[in-house]
Amino acid sequence: MPSYSAAELESVRRIVDPVQSRLIPAHVTLCREDEISGLSPLTLRGRFSSVKLKAITLHFGGPEAFFGHGILLHCIGGQSEFQALREQILGSTEIRAPQPHITLAHPRNPQAPGSSLASASCLAAGTSITFDSICLIEQEGKEPWQLLQSFPLMPA
Repeated sequence: MPSYSAAELESVRRIVDPVQSRLIPAHVTLCREDEISGLSPLTLRGRFSSVKLKAITLHFGGPEAFFGHGILLHCIGGQSEFQALREQILGSTEIRAPQPHITLAHPRNPQAPGSSLASASCLAAGTSITFDSICLIEQEGKEPWQLLQSFPLMPA
């Protein structure tokens, strides 16, 4: 996520879920590990580096509660571009169509004292973020996620 877009999100995440905030920066998951596990690292990096991959802009609604004390921002615009990017990366149209979102507070973590929709209310509906890179990341155990490589996307 571009740093200019992340500052306000990160300040909210530090309050509503400091555990998740320490593990990984705000992001939208493009592909899960089970989806890319059958692709060789060379194939995957080739697809991430493709000149055909263009930046996408996603539009988000206001904060919503989920699974108890979880809080997220659902994508309300740009889903078709998100899915098209997934299809290019995964090399198929026969793939899942997940709902892109940004997790502010994850329900698997202990509820933080400041974790509430009110604490996230400064993130108004209508936030738009242009994603101009894809990051390949991994996590070992419960350690913070590590950035393995970043791939820039072409301007839309």
